[in-house]
Amino acid sequence: MTDSAMSGSDLDGVLLAVEKAAPVDAVEAVTRTIGRHLDAKWVSFLVADMSGRALVRLVHLPTDEVTGGRRQGQDVAQVIPFDGGPQEQALRTQQVLVEQVDDRFAVRAPVTQRGEAIGLLELALPAAPDETVVQRISHAAHTLAFVVIANRRHTDLFEWGRRTTPFTLAAEIQRRLLPEAFTCEADSFSLSAWLEPAASIGGDTFDYSLARDELHLSITDAVGHGVDSALTATLCVGGLRNARRRGATLLEQAQAANQAVIANRPAGSLFATGLLGRLNLATGMLNVVNAGHPAPFLARGGAVRPVALAVNRPFGVLAQKPYRADQLQLVPGDRLVLLTDGMLERGAAALDLRSRLPDLTRLHPREVVRVLGDGVLEVAGPTLPDDACLLVLDWYGGHGDKRSATAGADSHRASTDR
Repeated sequence: MTDSAMSGSDLDGVLLAVEKAAPVDAVEAVTRTIGRHLDAKWVSFLVADMSGRALVRLVHLPTDEVTGGRRQGQDVAQVIPFDGGPQEQALRTQQVLVEQVDDRFAVRAPVTQRGEAIGLLELALPAAPDETVVQRISHAAHTLAFVVIANRRHTDLFEWGRRTTPFTLAAEIQRRLLPEAFTCEADSFSLSAWLEPAASIGGDTFDYSLARDELHLSITDAVGHGVDSALTATLCVGGLRNARRRGATLLEQAQAANQAVIANRPAGSLFATGLLGRLNLATGMLNVVNAGHPAPFLARGGAVRPVALAVNRPFGVLAQKPYRADQLQLVPGDRLVLLTDGMLERGAAALDLRSRLPDLTRLHPREVVRVLGDGVLEVAGPTLPDDACLLVLDWYGGHGDKRSATAGADSHRASTDR
């Protein structure tokens, strides 16, 4: 093994291998190149399962070779559930972990970009890696994150591999409404969101978008279930995004979503509730519109309280009545939790979010949404009667270009315990 494991010329070789390979072969081309430079006995990429509770090893095998995983043609998806072991810990802590196994050293490096845990790079090395080699492996894993992001646009392979349960048509529509990445880190904030779908889709969505000095947030809940609910959600989210991308104000976005649902809803008197927010990244001032939606929670200084907001009508009700906005001043250390009623009502009420949130302060939002999702399934599952959706925003202040990140994640914000 040399200390030039991933030099600039090696990176050029990786990028060349990516461009020469088909999108479905790009990751294998990268891992093969990485393994060759490191003299690895084997190297593998595991993609994060959509549930957030497992990793999936994608393997290309001849059709006559038997395996226990899901198969699609010559591709096999082998699910590895989280069990608290080194694979899970590498992702949770966002650290490269080295473990001696017999005469080899297993190295596990998180594949992450802006806090989004895309998967895990695993290698078996013949000798213990020194700090320089560990750092180069970390950089290689970060490079792999960009390769996955770039190539998953052109193939269903990664999406198929991440789905451990089949999707209905309504679930497919709903999935397309969600942002590509469920987690985002910047210098002034970290956020993560999650959706636990009901057996018959309930039309919940979340969304976010970064402008130069602003962060846009939304969480919505279309009434009903199934395809009609998913289509109502499509109108609502489409109206919000279209207005936002035209530079509309927050109130204009709310009105656009309202008009989109009224003018185009698929049947009956369907509507959607929602919370819209626009956060000034320099000041921490959040402008927010509540369209008939459950109030968010604010965790500050060890105390958790619901945020009192003026409640407007839902989207799809009363075409001409104007919307009103409230303001909430965030201070560094605040945690804001947006959620849908599936996190609060019926069986989910037993979760008691307000008392649970103070116990999760040391967890990254990426872990908070997973823990709370697990909690909802425990008290109201395993099959939920309604979608359960939440978005967690941690506010640090200090907007600019001073983010401290190594290989795609800020290790100081990673989870330390549960």
